[in-house]
Amino acid sequence: MPEETPSPPGAPAPTPPSGALMRLLASRPLSLARRRLGVLISLVALAGFVLWASRQDAPTFPSDPEDIALLGAALVAYAIATLVRGWRWHRIMRHNGVPHTRGDAFALCVVGYAGNNVLPARGGEWLRIFLLSQRSGARKRDVLGSVLAERILDAVALALLLVLLSLGHVAGASPGDSQALVAAGLLVAAALAAAIALSLRRRRQFARVLELIRPVVVASRRLLGLWGAGMLAVTTAVWLIEGVIFWLVGQSLDLDITVVEGVFLLVLSGMFALIPAAPGYVGTFDAGVLVGLRRLGIDGGPAVAFALLVRFVLYVPITVVGLALLVFRYGGLGMLRSRSTWRDAD
Repeated sequence: MPEETPSPPGAPAPTPPSGALMRLLASRPLSLARRRLGVLISLVALAGFVLWASRQDAPTFPSDPEDIALLGAALVAYAIATLVRGWRWHRIMRHNGVPHTRGDAFALCVVGYAGNNVLPARGGEWLRIFLLSQRSGARKRDVLGSVLAERILDAVALALLLVLLSLGHVAGASPGDSQALVAAGLLVAAALAAAIALSLRRRRQFARVLELIRPVVVASRRLLGLWGAGMLAVTTAVWLIEGVIFWLVGQSLDLDITVVEGVFLLVLSGMFALIPAAPGYVGTFDAGVLVGLRRLGIDGGPAVAFALLVRFVLYVPITVVGLALLVFRYGGLGMLRSRSTWRDAD
């Protein structure tokens, strides 16, 4: 039986959804200009990738049973990483008293990642916020806070790994590289934000502002402590598992890539994915992969094959499974349009 966090006394009952999915996405905090910029960046990056790939040797893909088995292992590793991410979200919500079932935490984590691959401006995150609040009666601002805490953990773990890998001079990287400096800057910014938040808590003139944003930021604030350190360790482990995926894909192509170098490729592509882009991080993620491969001395057809296979493993299966869950477990997009009137439970 899935573990369930009971709703607090007096919690509002689940309410029917409003008109359409686009009404939900209209509330996302990214401006139209930023979304258009992301699409433009993706188009430019994708055009550059296609132009570059057209000038390389034709890529060859795994055909031997042993190499195909390695790709299967990469898919299994990604399934494990996704399950751990679902468990992490469940623990964050439980720690913050957000009513939900563990089954929804796992399933909606997959739906969210699938949504990010097909909807603009990380629409998958808003989709799982909406669906969880609709099913459990949880306030959307509280669910948003749990998702924000996830993203903070991911960014800090990525930045830490990139700094450590640069200090270790993996793939010729050094602490003075632009990517390492950006990662260090993110860590400094996170530390400053935490210090400012703690300072403002003691100032009465900011008490009202903090109270207004408290439901959204409380989950992130609670990361400051031993429990948050444990969640950061779990998040780092997830990224290491996904680094193994890069190594397995390289092994299936008989590329000379070590496990540590696989983690480096993942972290570098993850940093590139922070750049505004179209759904699925089209172009930006691929650019990060190619930059990392070039540092490892891998170019031409093998680099094209690697980039295409990694994208397939990380994006295609989870999108198919997530859309299937959306249709068969959560009623599909028709459910989002089933009622013309809806009052927020917030």
